[in-house]
Amino acid sequence: MILRFSFSHRIPFATKVAGTMSTPKRARAMTTESSTMADAFTRYTDYLNQLNEKRERVVKASRDITMNSKKVIFQVHRLGKNNKEEVLEKAEKDLVAVADQYISRLIKELQGSDFWKLRRAYSPGVQEYIEAATFCRFCRMGTLLHLDEINATLLPLSDPSLEPLQINVLDYLLGLADLTGELMRLAIGRISDGEIEYAQKICKFVRDIYRELTLVVPRMDDSHDMNTKMDTMLQSVIKIENGMCVHFPPFLNVAFVVMN
Repeated sequence: MILRFSFSHRIPFATKVAGTMSTPKRARAMTTESSTMADAFTRYTDYLNQLNEKRERVVKASRDITMNSKKVIFQVHRLGKNNKEEVLEKAEKDLVAVADQYISRLIKELQGSDFWKLRRAYSPGVQEYIEAATFCRFCRMGTLLHLDEINATLLPLSDPSLEPLQINVLDYLLGLADLTGELMRLAIGRISDGEIEYAQKICKFVRDIYRELTLVVPRMDDSHDMNTKMDTMLQSVIKIENGMCVHFPPFLNVAFVVMN
């Protein structure tokens, strides 16, 4: 009884195992959910590839803007007592060419898109262009070129049916900070040529920019780059004042009164 019971109890289990082992595996069909996920990843891959390709084109355009804007700045530094009109006329002409040939290419890439995603790619070129444009304006009129004026000149380069590329406040301020370095070099040159009054005008202008930015920068969310440039800007102010004090000693008393 015991043996028969044990044997009969094992037979169904063995049959079940044999049946399980002999059953062939069927291929698993892709579900609708898996297919949808694969399509989504394909779309994301295409989007990222297109974004990377656009970033490369934007970086190239930014480099071209930087290089040609520097040429405008070098041209302005040729300014002297007797060639102001000639030098500035060529510099302003070259500045227009930078906008028409290179910034227009950047705008074509970025208009109508989320251009803020690529700001780090084009920001250096935009800052250099702002530096060149504000440098020309100061040397021509002795005043500051405002952000609204710059964006107004770029607006005709955009397609009216798309969202235009507008230079943001941060890039404008970063370019303005770089302007003070060029003004410092211009002031030192004018001091060497004996143009003390013009150097004084530059010194006051740079001081005013520095003073105003000291009020703005602490309130900025993204201020790391500006903080670095503020230190450089202060050095520019000090260099101009030192140059003035060496060549024009009465300026020392004036500088002390103004800074205090």
